[in-house]
Amino acid sequence: MTRRDLITTTAAASLSQAAPPKRAPVVNCAEHVWVTRDPRFPIRTELATCPRGIADYDYSGEYLISEMKLYQHDHTVISHVCYYGRDNSYTIHCVKTWPKQFSGYGLLVGYRLYPPGDKENPSRLRRLMKEDGLVGLRISPRYDPKVVWFNDPVMYPFWKEAEQLGAVFHIFLSPHQVGQVADMAERYPGVTIVIDHLAMIDINAPDSEGFGPLLDMARFPNVYIRTTMVNPSKTKEVPYRDVWPFLRRLYDRYGAQRMLYANFFEYVAIKELVPFFTPEDREWILGRTAMKVYKIKL
Repeated sequence: MTRRDLITTTAAASLSQAAPPKRAPVVNCAEHVWVTRDPRFPIRTELATCPRGIADYDYSGEYLISEMKLYQHDHTVISHVCYYGRDNSYTIHCVKTWPKQFSGYGLLVGYRLYPPGDKENPSRLRRLMKEDGLVGLRISPRYDPKVVWFNDPVMYPFWKEAEQLGAVFHIFLSPHQVGQVADMAERYPGVTIVIDHLAMIDINAPDSEGFGPLLDMARFPNVYIRTTMVNPSKTKEVPYRDVWPFLRRLYDRYGAQRMLYANFFEYVAIKELVPFFTPEDREWILGRTAMKVYKIKL
């Protein structure tokens, strides 16, 4: 055997034994967690933003990790559940206990929370992010359909602090409130805004009633779309094909690098079924966008 033959044979053997290419990261961007019998994390109806809908079973951090293993997920971003209201202790506990598995965003301002004009809100947000390790908040103007506070000037100091902190705000809103979000997205470009549930659009309504303005918000580079399909669906039949045309229009306008995935039950639809996503698109939607938005390091 010549020296050249030896090198070629050795190189071929090394390649055959090499580890398979590392798959793209998979990140679920919105799962709730709660416990009902742990005295450290009591659920108090006077704080809950959904006091009539509190579950009587646990969906703990440990259980969520088991679901992540089942679905082969690398990371989950916890959306603080309404049962605890402004007491973010359990989400903080999960993020600090399992930092490789979890990030989280809390509840602070709005319906049944601290009033929008409370002067302590900026410092509360700073503590949640700097001391407690959360990445931002979920803000829900949807629960105040007739009261405009989201872009009220009393909120400006709060948003200014959020911009300085590099916060991520998940927004749960109704179609008629899209303009309020657009106002703040333009005013505070340093805040990353993620639109939850496709702004609860009515897929039977004309574009002028919310979906058109949602498409127009793509002009703000700090606005992202969470691809949740179950809420806008009229049929409620998995995999929610009646929402796919609207998802396609959002994809055409925002692009895969500004779209995020959430909820295990939609994972297969995004990964395998939606026909207009390319393999590279799926990598961004199922994880790469989230890695960037939440600054996740695996």
